Amino acid sequence: MRFYNRDKEMKLLSEVERMSNEESQMTVVTGRRRIGKTQLLLKACEGQTTLYFFVSRKSESLLCKDFVEEVREKLGLMIGDFSSFGKLFESLLLISKEHHFNLIIDEFQEFLRVNPSVYGDMQKYWDLHHKKGKMNLLISGSVNSLMHKIFENSKEPLFGRAGNILRLKPFGVNVLKEILSDHYSKYEKDDLLALYALTGGVAWYVELMMKNRCFTIDAMLDLVFKEDSLFLQEGKNVLIEEFGKEYTVYFSILECIARGLCSRGEIESYLGNVETGGYLVKLDRDYDIIKMKQPIFSKPNSKQTRYYIQDNFLYFWFRFVHKYQRYIESGSIALLKNVVTRDFPVFSGIILERYFHKLFMEKQIYTSIGGYWDRSGENEIDLIAVNEIDEVIDFCEIKRQENNIDLDVLSKKANDFFSKNPSLKHYKSNYLALSLKNM
Repeated sequence: MRFYNRDKEMKLLSEVERMSNEESQMTVVTGRRRIGKTQLLLKACEGQTTLYFFVSRKSESLLCKDFVEEVREKLGLMIGDFSSFGKLFESLLLISKEHHFNLIIDEFQEFLRVNPSVYGDMQKYWDLHHKKGKMNLLISGSVNSLMHKIFENSKEPLFGRAGNILRLKPFGVNVLKEILSDHYSKYEKDDLLALYALTGGVAWYVELMMKNRCFTIDAMLDLVFKEDSLFLQEGKNVLIEEFGKEYTVYFSILECIARGLCSRGEIESYLGNVETGGYLVKLDRDYDIIKMKQPIFSKPNSKQTRYYIQDNFLYFWFRFVHKYQRYIESGSIALLKNVVTRDFPVFSGIILERYFHKLFMEKQIYTSIGGYWDRSGENEIDLIAVNEIDEVIDFCEIKRQENNIDLDVLSKKANDFFSKNPSLKHYKSNYLALSLKNM
């Protein structure tokens, strides 16, 4: 699959590389596993002198042997033997005073297991030498909570050292349309929705679908639920290291949210009155896996709070794979696929709402985008998009089939919204029916 849609990031990395010819630069790239961090960095360094260090789980001395060999091959220099990464890093900084090069350090958070003092050593040598060096240091890591701690916690040695912190996001919906169209121009809208639902725009998942020629919803589900499918263990592989020993509690909370139990009260009741407040905060702020949403324009202290799983693939995985793990363990994967096929229209209806929220955000013409619901749950609007500069507000009802949408009912719900937000009553109002055909 060709390289898609990282123009903004490539432009920034190109500018950083140019600056590093005059003074060493440190850039951090974070994002969930499989998002494409390594490929982005390798693409940005294409045709340039680049060292690539992958921090695997082995002793520091063995890692240094691997890295020294990389230096010999890429720079043609015999720099001796090292058992300390800090000393090796200092040596590279000194070499960079005469030779400009890129240094990619991948899975940087793994130094916490190898030798946590590496970070303090790097900080010391960076502060001593980076202004006179010409190293373009590019650091990548997949464990979000640890990368945040290493670079954004004021108590950590590398705090404030990175000139840029790039948070790589999944492909947007327009990019997914481009990718699917490039590979299979005859796709149906349900195929596009399935690609968005099952991959969430995560680069590696999309690439797997395209490489395996899974261009239709049936082919995509076949790939996910084939024997020994990588997707079946993927949720655990992505998250278990983030959560550590408490992963069972976090997984239970995420399964509740995927089931549609979206308030703290509903989650705690379902789990037998387990206290979840601290876990929900960490899932939001530290792990960036869930988000708390409130009705658009509601007060910050509103109690009408709902939680949702941001990542479409993880939402799908907890809704079906984790929930029905017993089917997998008993070898009944075909039966599980039947369950998913049966329930997919309802599930994809929720994903369709996410699709249009994302699409409206990508238009970049609205100042506020969100949903609306009242306390009783009688008046709920799927999508409200507001342009406060031009004083225009779009009310949107979203259903898979257009004939299931009643714009008169939507107008009445909008009146309830205006009763709570009277300052917007004079805005020009548009009422839109959004369905599969509008994708």
